[in-house]
Amino acid sequence: MVVKNESCSCEQSHALIFACSGGADVWELADRAARALDVIGAGNVFCLAGIGGNVSGIVESTRAAKRIVVIDGCSLDCARSTLEKAGFGYTLHIRVTDEGFSKGQTNVNEETIARIVEAAQTACARLNALSD
Repeated sequence: MVVKNESCSCEQSHALIFACSGGADVWELADRAARALDVIGAGNVFCLAGIGGNVSGIVESTRAAKRIVVIDGCSLDCARSTLEKAGFGYTLHIRVTDEGFSKGQTNVNEETIARIVEAAQTACARLNALSD
């Protein structure tokens, strides 16, 4: 797990982080990056299955979120689609394959996790700059 002493600029934004949950290596990278973002305080990993299953408490908490961060593994965008079909938009969407990784050819390790975390932090910084 990547743990840095720095915080994402989305900190204190009450962001919920949803990651895809497939069977490929890029899914694992999306999931582990989401968990690393949670550890550094960028937001809280939340339950995508609860959104798909229309679990009332999870849906209500998601409605109350100030920011929704979605990390998908590939261009199928399953996590983003699940949220959209449930009526949610998103503040930030990261796609692992857009960051130079290939489905079925990605080693999930500290370095690759850190690259996705950095991409999310950079995107957060841009969003914060636009809202200032």
